[in-house]
Amino acid sequence: MQRSQFIMQSPWVVHAVEGKDSAAIIPFLKKLYQKAIHLKGIAMDMSPTFYSAVKQELPHVDIIFDRFHVMQMMTIAVDTVRKEQQKICGNALKGERFLLLKNYTDLDVNGMERLNALLKTNEPLFIAHTMKEQLRAFWEQEDRKSGEDFLKKWCFDALMTGIQPLAKVAKSLWRRSEGLLSYFAHRVSNGKAEGINNKIKTLKRQAYGFRDMEYFKLRLYHLHVQRYQLAG
Repeated sequence: MQRSQFIMQSPWVVHAVEGKDSAAIIPFLKKLYQKAIHLKGIAMDMSPTFYSAVKQELPHVDIIFDRFHVMQMMTIAVDTVRKEQQKICGNALKGERFLLLKNYTDLDVNGMERLNALLKTNEPLFIAHTMKEQLRAFWEQEDRKSGEDFLKKWCFDALMTGIQPLAKVAKSLWRRSEGLLSYFAHRVSNGKAEGINNKIKTLKRQAYGFRDMEYFKLRLYHLHVQRYQLAG
């Protein structure tokens, strides 16, 4: 079964459709244009399909690229650096992936000590991890101007490191800077939608998948009133 696209309004799924191209979502956006006259912004991931469809059908609405997906891109870059360094250093980095990818502030004391010891011995990893942690501060800026200054400096620093995965992220973020900076006008994220997606994944696992798409949609539309059951 193909992945479906889900658009939700907390805490309900309001539209489910099979497919993941712009043709699947445009009919809903046309209805949204007619009804949501006060809609100011839409938080989303950086999917070109979603972006182009919203820009086409809702040109007056701001697009806000979601923090989670931005940091996910950065996390992938750090992991790429780790893999490159592991080829060079051998077993010295084996089993340390979790330490590098988790938020530094979420580590316990032992984890922080292990990570600090690891970063002292590997400069590329130290730089990549530091850049990842610094990027989190983007969403803490006071306004759009300070956010733009921060993003410009961060992207420049990432390019100057000479580390290709970081340079790739910097170029990607700067190309999408408008969607990132829109955050300061609305201060919204995709967090609730991600929570709904997790519930959908749980629903599919409990049912061992769905063959009937219409039945699956009905279950989704009633997701907010369903309760999980223990198996066994």
